[in-house]
Amino acid sequence: MTAGRPPRWTIEQMPRQGGRRFVVTGGSGGLGLASARALAAAGARVVLAVRDPAKGEAAARTIRGETEVRQLDVADLESVRSFAATVGPVDVLVNNAGVMGLPHRTTRDGFETQLATNHLGHFALTNLLLPQLLDRVVVVGSHSHRHGSVDLDDLFFERRPYHPYRAYAQSKLANLLFLLELQRRLTEVGSSLRAVGGHPGYTATGIQSNTGNRAFTRLSAVGNRLVGMTPAQGALSVLFAATEDLPGNSYAGPHRAREMNGWPTLVGRSRLASDPGLARRLWERSESLTGTTFPTEEVSRR
Repeated sequence: MTAGRPPRWTIEQMPRQGGRRFVVTGGSGGLGLASARALAAAGARVVLAVRDPAKGEAAARTIRGETEVRQLDVADLESVRSFAATVGPVDVLVNNAGVMGLPHRTTRDGFETQLATNHLGHFALTNLLLPQLLDRVVVVGSHSHRHGSVDLDDLFFERRPYHPYRAYAQSKLANLLFLLELQRRLTEVGSSLRAVGGHPGYTATGIQSNTGNRAFTRLSAVGNRLVGMTPAQGALSVLFAATEDLPGNSYAGPHRAREMNGWPTLVGRSRLASDPGLARRLWERSESLTGTTFPTEEVSRR
């Protein structure tokens, strides 16, 4: 991108995606559904990877283009493994599914739910799909990563006091550290695959109303009306990352001040999100927790 004000990038400028196959996690609503609609309209074959297949089928009926619905709960490693074993070749994996600001809960694997959903499930899914991936991984981040920190000795808040938004910010920082280390590993083995990221700024989706916190839900409803972008607008940065010819480790977000809204451009990230040592240590911890590893041999061939 050139310095100064970026050029406007709209859905009409998205390259055609004829014949390409995309997996969009969390594709039954919000940003995932908006992304799936745009990709299908551009000619892509879109797999809606969803926790609730009935909801996914209802979403698919609103999409003009070729879609497929498959069950995937990214917070359940058994579900992740089953999906990865059966989905087949994929051009682009869009790691979109997420939760925000939940009360303290744990998954069937014993993980804190926000880190499990937003980071660990997608970490495992990516490692398992890399041997059959043809183009790129897209990590969906958040401006909230700037408020996050990662405690590798207490990722699940077993000793620290739990705060829903501190846990969310940690999970979104983990996303960008994953992006950084994944691209480093791809580059190291000479792979043509790439990892890129995008964040939607302030977009009005259902994620803000599913926290269980009534005060936050009411506050979010006001924010959604005043400054929130529609899911179709918020998805532009994700689509930009998924379809444009960007270098690995690129990160896109809205162009306006504080990256709250606007059209896509390349944006920065926090100091912690750029720490290669922290990214490597989080990767190693994530490997031990999920039982998945970077498939060096398979990826280095491409």
